[in-house]
Amino acid sequence: MNTTSFLSILKSQLQRGLFIPALALGLCQQTLSQESASTKVKPYAPAVLPGNGLSHFDFFYAGEAKQENMYIVRDGKIVWSYTHDGKGEISDAMMLSNGNILFAHQYGITEVSQEKKVVWNYDAPEGTEIHTAQAIGKKLVLFVQNSNPSKIVVINKVTGKIIKELAIPSGNPTSTHGQLRHARLTAKGTLLVAHMDMGKVSEYDSKGKQLLTIDAPGVWGVESLKNGNILITTRKKVFEVSSKSEVVWEYPFESTADFQITSPQVSVRLANGNTLIGNWFSQWDDTLDKNNQPLQAIEVTPDKKVVWALRAWDEPANLGPSTIIVPLNEPRTTEDVFFGEIH
Repeated sequence: MNTTSFLSILKSQLQRGLFIPALALGLCQQTLSQESASTKVKPYAPAVLPGNGLSHFDFFYAGEAKQENMYIVRDGKIVWSYTHDGKGEISDAMMLSNGNILFAHQYGITEVSQEKKVVWNYDAPEGTEIHTAQAIGKKLVLFVQNSNPSKIVVINKVTGKIIKELAIPSGNPTSTHGQLRHARLTAKGTLLVAHMDMGKVSEYDSKGKQLLTIDAPGVWGVESLKNGNILITTRKKVFEVSSKSEVVWEYPFESTADFQITSPQVSVRLANGNTLIGNWFSQWDDTLDKNNQPLQAIEVTPDKKVVWALRAWDEPANLGPSTIIVPLNEPRTTEDVFFGEIH
């Protein structure tokens, strides 16, 4: 019974002259009890989390937030942080072999040193967005551009010259923001692209030819695995697909009642075979509940057991929303890649 029903009954009793205080008290107690039960919020995770918290492993961390922050955590403490001034959101980042960080932040791509100096920057053309970037060697950067049409672009950081530009399809050419998210080069020199607005992952060669497409409604992240398979992160699950487009492993979020993953973006396959799944929190749409803080990441085994969960929203280690989590001893991506003839 809700409050409206209770008031309706009470009015009826008064009209009939049958109002009895005890009845009113009983109805009130029943209403409060039922409404309290219906509005109780389920915890995102147990009070005590598995693993060793921030000390579980050393990692680099960044996420889409109102402020563009990035962190390096070692021995359970933040040892490096950087705030980029801009209006965008960090949706992709990688640590280069020289320690620099290359990151895509919606309205451009920036490379910053460990000394927090900007050593390279590329502004997205007016009306376009960039949500992913990957270094090729020391001089080149590949990125996909949300635009009309959407594009795969390779630029030379030293000369500023664009050396490759390929148009690729999008679900809605005029709705820039929702088109593309992550893209990753494979060991065979092709590119995997997460077409968010088309609900699929496609593989392209350096000529722009589509070689493979995989249905993935709600897709955000895509990773090329060492075994040749593809790890795909969608709103409802993370799943691994073979070169024959067969699903060989999956982790559906609806089955993880104790560890709620509500808005995943990027997943990483670790050397031990476990999968690291980031869980984003929207600062634009929600208010953080200090009494029920969402998870920022979980690590799950192949048999789907959660062995680590991250929840770091309080000082001195408030990491904010999670998009990218890269164990420092296991780089998620390297510069030792190529795109067809481009090395």
